[in-house]
Amino acid sequence: LAQDEPPAAAPTGASVAKPSADAAKSTVDYYLKGQGGGPIILEAKLCTKVDKEEGATKNECVAELDTATGVKAGTPVTLWMAYLVPQGDTYEDVQLQVKQGDTVRETKDLTLKGSLRSRTWPSVRLNKPGSWTVTLSRGGETLKEFQVQVN
Repeated sequence: LAQDEPPAAAPTGASVAKPSADAAKSTVDYYLKGQGGGPIILEAKLCTKVDKEEGATKNECVAELDTATGVKAGTPVTLWMAYLVPQGDTYEDVQLQVKQGDTVRETKDLTLKGSLRSRTWPSVRLNKPGSWTVTLSRGGETLKEFQVQVN
């Protein structure tokens, strides 16, 4: 599931702010010399569809889940994320955990390998109505957490 290919070009008309030289240097320095510092989650979102076809949106979340509206029970849900890991590092202590109320329903171990920008999208199934929590963590630290109402 992880993809190390370069990001697609921004769609025509899209504007991306140019980072300062210091911000760019800091990012490159962390990638080249930050071994042992851990992964940085650049972006994370719950999706109902990741594009797997060739094109500008390949490997991107193209249908983000509206956590306020919720999702129908049994719908596959994907935690799409982009991350940076220092060159040469591999982290095998990242977990995706899904809970319904206080009950753990599923846990997935993730492996994040050195990359300036990789993406991964493990899927889970929220199969019963109720309040669910989807948590991405490393070493007991919550990196990202989502609350989802399942109907």
